[in-house]
Amino acid sequence: MYEETTRAIRVLVEPRYLADRSAPQDGRFVFAYRVRIENSGGEIVTLERRYWRIADAQGRVQEVEGPGVVGETPTLSPGDAFEYTSAAPLTTPSGMMGGRYQMRTADGETFEVAIPTFSLDSPHENRTLN
Repeated sequence: MYEETTRAIRVLVEPRYLADRSAPQDGRFVFAYRVRIENSGGEIVTLERRYWRIADAQGRVQEVEGPGVVGETPTLSPGDAFEYTSAAPLTTPSGMMGGRYQMRTADGETFEVAIPTFSLDSPHENRTLN
């Protein structure tokens, strides 16, 4: 589990390899990631936008941004949490993801919340200990 807290908004991410949706022989490695966003602060916030930076094992980077997450723009009151699962395909057996959410408070202020950078690892990756 990976986690990051910004301004009392805690983001936890748990990635996993999806063997049933992957085809290593064709260079297709699919990873799911479950995200939990917790509001431990004292203000109501709405997740308006997302930005992801996805890098594969060869250093190729894909950037993804847009409104909300999984078709929603959740509003979190103090003590609330929101969870969702999504997926990312890679052409290499490993990579990394990270990013940020744009949040808006009830009074209209916007701020960014960090999404922790996390590792995407399949069993097809040869690991070397340094």
